[in-house]
Amino acid sequence: MVFCRCRIKSPPCIIIGMIGLNDPYANTANDEPSFPDTGELVSRIFSTGGLLQTKLGLDHRPEQAAMAAQTHASWDVDEPLFFEAGTGVGKSLAYLIPGIIKSVTCKRPFVVSTHTIALQEQIEQKDLELCRELFKSCEELAPLTGFRHAVLLGRGNYLCGARLTQALKSKTELFPSNEQTELTRISEWAKTTQTGLIQEMDPQPMPEVWDWVHADGHACNNRNCSPKTCFFRKAREAVRQANVIVVNHSLLFALLSAGHFPTGNVPGILFPEDFMVIDEAHTLPSIATEYFGLRLSAYGLRRQLLKLYQRRKPKARGLLARQGNPGLRNQVMALTEGAEHYFKAIHEAYLSTHKLMRLQTPGWHPNDLDVPLRDLVHGLTQLENRLEEGAERDELTGARRALQTYREGINEIIELSDPESVYWLEAGGQQADKVYLRSAPLDVAGPLRERLFARDTGLLLTSATLAEGPSMDSFKNKVGATGVLSEQVASPFDYPMQMEILIHASAPEPSAQDGRLNVQFLARQIESAALSIEGGTLALFTSYRDMLAVRKEIEGACLKAGRPLLCQGTGVSRSQMLESMKQHGNAVLLGTDSFWTGVDVPGQALAQVIITRLPFENPSHPVLEARSERCRQKGNSPFAELTLPAALIKFRQGIGRLIRKHTDEGRLLILDSRILTKQYGRLFLDVLPHDRFRKLT
Repeated sequence: MVFCRCRIKSPPCIIIGMIGLNDPYANTANDEPSFPDTGELVSRIFSTGGLLQTKLGLDHRPEQAAMAAQTHASWDVDEPLFFEAGTGVGKSLAYLIPGIIKSVTCKRPFVVSTHTIALQEQIEQKDLELCRELFKSCEELAPLTGFRHAVLLGRGNYLCGARLTQALKSKTELFPSNEQTELTRISEWAKTTQTGLIQEMDPQPMPEVWDWVHADGHACNNRNCSPKTCFFRKAREAVRQANVIVVNHSLLFALLSAGHFPTGNVPGILFPEDFMVIDEAHTLPSIATEYFGLRLSAYGLRRQLLKLYQRRKPKARGLLARQGNPGLRNQVMALTEGAEHYFKAIHEAYLSTHKLMRLQTPGWHPNDLDVPLRDLVHGLTQLENRLEEGAERDELTGARRALQTYREGINEIIELSDPESVYWLEAGGQQADKVYLRSAPLDVAGPLRERLFARDTGLLLTSATLAEGPSMDSFKNKVGATGVLSEQVASPFDYPMQMEILIHASAPEPSAQDGRLNVQFLARQIESAALSIEGGTLALFTSYRDMLAVRKEIEGACLKAGRPLLCQGTGVSRSQMLESMKQHGNAVLLGTDSFWTGVDVPGQALAQVIITRLPFENPSHPVLEARSERCRQKGNSPFAELTLPAALIKFRQGIGRLIRKHTDEGRLLILDSRILTKQYGRLFLDVLPHDRFRKLT
């Protein structure tokens, strides 16, 4: 379950909470405007000398006009569309303006899903305000001015009045003295906050306390909560008034994987009769792989058990501190200890020398937790049946259901019960001592087809990189959209004038034994290139190990030259590093997977991108390994069908970090000679922004 929020900046912008997904849409804030031909209206807005130019002074972009027209046409007939639009096209306005017109005139919710926080904030704080400014500037468009928008976030960010009341009532059973003080602080804040959002609290609340009062708990329900007593319920009342609802891909797929979509024959993806755009859609296969599988950990199980009971001085705490019986409490304590030993044993047996291990034999490890979990769930069920209805019983119900979910998930992963999934173990945490039991679907095409493309509603999927070459067929097949219409428009940037491309022809190839790069060579090249320009440099890696080794080699030279050296995996968040890069203007940033996409640092602060290696996925990762086996069984080439198309899209994404505006200039340096020596290298050369590259030796 989820909720949404938006910053209050003008009356049309509302604070909203997630409605029941099958509730009817009820936007009655605006009188239905009358536009004889909305397609013609969209054309006049985006045409040469159109309203965007005359009213807002924006440049006419033929590519943007083409995208807006095609988007309107596909939504008008409620059909899906793939649209690749190069950097600088202005994708956001090309779908927001037609989307708002359709939402307001047809009274249908318009959902916008993005992958990065940066784009989400850009849409909310800049693009939607431009839309409103446009509508205000023209009498003909004035009826659109009152459109409402909101940003959807997870329910766990939102304060629940009923859970707060219950926590205060049971504070001695739930919290030690220092946490009781924190609970009091939250209670005082609740009296003044208008939204109940965790982001408003400064400092942020202790996670151990917030976990008992946020809206993602079973006691936050229609029986215990009302709009007068619960911020979430108050917000929920307003959700149906929003025309534009902005979400992120993680939340979207968390909802879809949990089965939250309109039921029966009602069209729509999240809401009845909605239509949607998925921006940064190149991330769709990886996001779906993550969210349509399982991820179980010792930490998650322990967290649920400690909510039930923990024997601590001076007083035991948890839901069972006042309820239950000594036998049930002993079961919880025994299972808490047993789960810790169980996951430690798995780590010692399978992950002591490797961070990943694919599971291929059913019953690969004894399921010592099944019977204790079964018995505890049974005991909790009996206790629930004896309790009166109310928040305390609801909290117990939530804990019991969570434990049942863990039991079912562990059973599935031990028995490898789904032949259409791949299962593996993964070591996580800074010390690689945390154990995760993982699964993922072998093929996401089926689930995506069911949840997105078979919903009888308009759906735009857009990105600067959807094709691995001239065609999007590989990508469309991967996401279950074979046969769906697709269009492409190029970037309006003058790449030959704005981007210098250098390729090092003598770069050593990765080691044939372990795939590692020549760190000394990389370090020399990155150091020399970074210090030879005035602006900032982003060096993109495919391996944490190689990246950290290069950092060690060049940090002295960067320090001596007065260049800030920023590196992923050193305790600084991604957003903090990017903000630091913008502020310094001449930093050197070393990044891996997450920095190949979504980085938007215009100007000289990012004047150079260095690609250290063509971004092929790790062939030994359990998911790619299993999918490759399936591919070979069908008589196809895994490299040609899976590895190469994904690498081409990621390569294009990495290049796209460099030129973000018409005024940007910069240098692309490629330190992988295979782009010149291997047969597949021609495909990478073909997707470069221009062919006037220079070879280095």
